[in-house]
Amino acid sequence: MIIESKHVRYIAAVACTGLAISVGATGMTANAATKSTGLSGVTAMTTTSSSDEDKAVDEGASTAGVTLLMGNALADDATATVAANSASLVQTANASYEDVAIAQVESYANVRALPDENSEVVGMIYNNCGASIIDTQGDWYKIVSGNVTGFIKKEFLVVGNADLARSVSQRQATVSATAIDVFEQPDRNSISIGKFPQGETFTVVDESTKDSGWIKITCENGDGFVTTDVVTLSTKYNLAETVAEANARLAQEEAMRQAAAEAQMKQFLKAAQANQSKSSTSKSSSSSSSSRSGSGRSYSAPNGAGGSAVASYASQFIGNPYVYGGSSLTNGTDCSGFVMSVYAQFGVSLPHSSWSQQNCGYSVGTGDMQPGDIVCYGSHVGIYVGDGQIVHASNERDGIKVSNANYRSIADVRRIY
Repeated sequence: MIIESKHVRYIAAVACTGLAISVGATGMTANAATKSTGLSGVTAMTTTSSSDEDKAVDEGASTAGVTLLMGNALADDATATVAANSASLVQTANASYEDVAIAQVESYANVRALPDENSEVVGMIYNNCGASIIDTQGDWYKIVSGNVTGFIKKEFLVVGNADLARSVSQRQATVSATAIDVFEQPDRNSISIGKFPQGETFTVVDESTKDSGWIKITCENGDGFVTTDVVTLSTKYNLAETVAEANARLAQEEAMRQAAAEAQMKQFLKAAQANQSKSSTSKSSSSSSSSRSGSGRSYSAPNGAGGSAVASYASQFIGNPYVYGGSSLTNGTDCSGFVMSVYAQFGVSLPHSSWSQQNCGYSVGTGDMQPGDIVCYGSHVGIYVGDGQIVHASNERDGIKVSNANYRSIADVRRIY
């Protein structure tokens, strides 16, 4: 379904390193958030480039782009509002996957103002991003993807492949009621594994029971069932970026890297000062201060800096309780509160939201995970500790625990350091 940009009005809001866009058009609303990805360097995108058949020249780029949330999902809390261009690709719950074209490129392909390799570059579409085709001219498609409208060589898009479109998209369910329960079974009389407020978004695991009024989702407390009358279903695709959006994202990622480097240096200096003080007087051994929980356990203060120090610090809280909405490492926290509170000890400020944390830092591949990386599972997050494992605030039953990093499908891995 195509919605022309002239019919769209919107407000965009900055949340963490992402851009949340609330779009209203012909009675339909949608949300979008930038999904930043890691690049090997920060090179500003320009509106001119060598052709090379419009293939990507930056091998560091991978799956960047704007992710579009379809349906009536509510926008995340934001720290500021800004004007932005329209997001035009809309896939509703009833739309066919065959209607979405999927980019298949090594890294990214240029989208041009005209069907000509010498024409101005108006945007970049990345591998596995979605687009709508609005016209065909010879060997070129005219597409709409995110805020980008322009021409791309046909060879870079796969059209009408529902299996591919389904595999690169993500189904989500957003709470539309004031508050809902997630049940262990598709039965209101079964055990509730958690209560969640309006606007909470879950990854859909299984829709095979949708005709009976239930779908299976994954949440911070594990997998469970919700009724279809209290959620809005949506489909999320990665979308193209305009030149301006790409430049802004690259600048934002560089700022995050610089902030992380500064925080790392502060921790290094703090550790060095603590060691010097400890060696000069026994009294100053309190510089490695400890805090105590109600059970009498003691905990070491952060020692050192970098991802390994984060992982080591986080691991000492294993066994402490899970509390939905909490952020206390000793008395109870939920998954995003756990990650937020651990990183706060290293001078890094993160939002208390699993979805917002997926826009912090920069993305790395699952094969490149390092201790301290934030492993994202849609509505759940944990901290990678090495050896294929994460430490996370799992659920009320298990509390803070260690799990195999692949115990669920990984949506993204974000690196802060």
